[in-house]
Amino acid sequence: MSTVAVRYAAAALTDRGRKRPSNEDAFGYSVEDGVYVVCDGMGGAAAGEIASSIAVDEVLRLLSARDRQAPLPTVAEEVIGAANHAIFSRSQRNQNLSGMGTTLVALVVEENRVWAINVGDSRCYRLRGGRLEQLTLDHSLVEEQVRIGRMSRAEALRSPLRNMITRALGTQTHVTPDCFRFDAEPGDLFLLCSDGLTRELSDTQIQSILAVNLPLADRCTRLVEAAKKAGGHDNITAILIQAVA
Repeated sequence: MSTVAVRYAAAALTDRGRKRPSNEDAFGYSVEDGVYVVCDGMGGAAAGEIASSIAVDEVLRLLSARDRQAPLPTVAEEVIGAANHAIFSRSQRNQNLSGMGTTLVALVVEENRVWAINVGDSRCYRLRGGRLEQLTLDHSLVEEQVRIGRMSRAEALRSPLRNMITRALGTQTHVTPDCFRFDAEPGDLFLLCSDGLTRELSDTQIQSILAVNLPLADRCTRLVEAAKKAGGHDNITAILIQAVA
């Protein structure tokens, strides 16, 4: 565990990709408040864009104003619950938005303490010492089958069910987020991303792009462009957060 005080720098980029007519991803962050959020919306017409925007706005606002003395996992569950209610209530009031929802991945940092929060299959990674590690667990049908040994990783990548997620904000009256605690060290690089990135690029490819010593904004651009070159079938969003001494 590192005892060196760290501060954080960040950059982000989103792109609709090469196939989708619009961008249903959304992101937001506050370096000052230590909150970073990526959401990937779903639903007909503009519903996905609305769901992801509501989630980012609510989560960023509520986590930025959080009680710093309260346990973060408890705060996270309350915040996700509030965002879920906001999306679900909006869909109930407008039939055109019925069934809309969004994934969410967030990072909350307080000095050396880091929490990754997720619902759905948007991911948080950490690059440390040149090695990339996924910090969150996907809430998707195929990933859950892999975890219990009923499907191999290769089968999961080929499965026609790989787009099916098992948790989302806004589709039900209640949703439970995962919340993972880590200790940051100077040099750690965290990546929050939608599945438009991870469906196109392997972890090895992402690692090789992140390991290059370039400004964070340039590495975001390289990630997005690589995903587009690989097919760009979905919207692509990435936030990079670097811990520096």
